[in-house]
Amino acid sequence: MSLRPIRLFGDPVLTTPAASVVDFDKELSTLVKDLTETMLAAGGAGLAAPQLGVSLRVFTYDVDDEVGHLVNPVLDLSEDTQEGDEGCLSLPGLAFNTIRAHGVVAKGTNMHGEPVVIEGTELLARCVQHETDHLDGIIFIDRLDSATRKEAMKAIREAEWFGATDATPSIKLSPHTIRSDWL
Repeated sequence: MSLRPIRLFGDPVLTTPAASVVDFDKELSTLVKDLTETMLAAGGAGLAAPQLGVSLRVFTYDVDDEVGHLVNPVLDLSEDTQEGDEGCLSLPGLAFNTIRAHGVVAKGTNMHGEPVVIEGTELLARCVQHETDHLDGIIFIDRLDSATRKEAMKAIREAEWFGATDATPSIKLSPHTIRSDWL
């Protein structure tokens, strides 16, 4: 296990949809352990593989003293919503009011390929949605209304870490609603 650098806003891996995990091997196990260790060291509530530069559908979470991971998540979201500040380890020091579904049922597998279901509300629901968005190439600021997105881009350009990547940052509107008709 090792700490890995977290990719910052502007890195193309953050806006590219990740591939499904098909090999449940030692490499995946190492990735999950590195994700967990890096997330805990950074003090985040979650971390997705693309944030470490690995374009695979896996994320870790640490919410209410429960640390876990999910591979190839598929979400079913509640119709009721919640609002609250949301931040991201790939946009350090910034947080903006973001609307999310209040509840989530996330189905996928663990690193061994065994079925896993995560059910939660509030912070856990927000975290699972945020990390799954990363797997779809969506950054939380893509979900902001136009005025708040403009404010976010200004704050990003003023951040001391901005420009730490050679990529040209861009914002895209999320093609997903906060409601999933998965079931």
